[in-house]
Amino acid sequence: MSMTPKALMAEAVKARKRAYAPYSRFAVGAALLAKDGSVHLGCNVENASYGLTICAERNAVWKAVSEGVTEFTAIAVTARDGRGAPPCGSCRQVLHEFAPNMSVYWRDARGRILKRKLTELLPNAFNLADLRK
Repeated sequence: MSMTPKALMAEAVKARKRAYAPYSRFAVGAALLAKDGSVHLGCNVENASYGLTICAERNAVWKAVSEGVTEFTAIAVTARDGRGAPPCGSCRQVLHEFAPNMSVYWRDARGRILKRKLTELLPNAFNLADLRK
């Protein structure tokens, strides 16, 4: 990894400041590290029709993919200070599509950076290729 977890988390904090969360007031930022060393930021964007809301992690993935980047090594996710924010199940599945072995970083209630492999956070993920066997 060409960027430390602390530096990647700092990028996620920058992204969180751009969040649009007027309904939940739960701003989230994500920094997605690509294999080529580029970092793609995402924030949650809420909508009055809640089903149209997008999480920070998926926002970062969509941005990266739209720029032609599809290989990732890590993601850092942050919410309000003192609040942990590991990726939700939907985001875990989307991340798995591109990088099942990526490292996932988030903070615990004390602000310490935690790390898990995505495969630990989403064991037995849905994989269409497995169904074709």
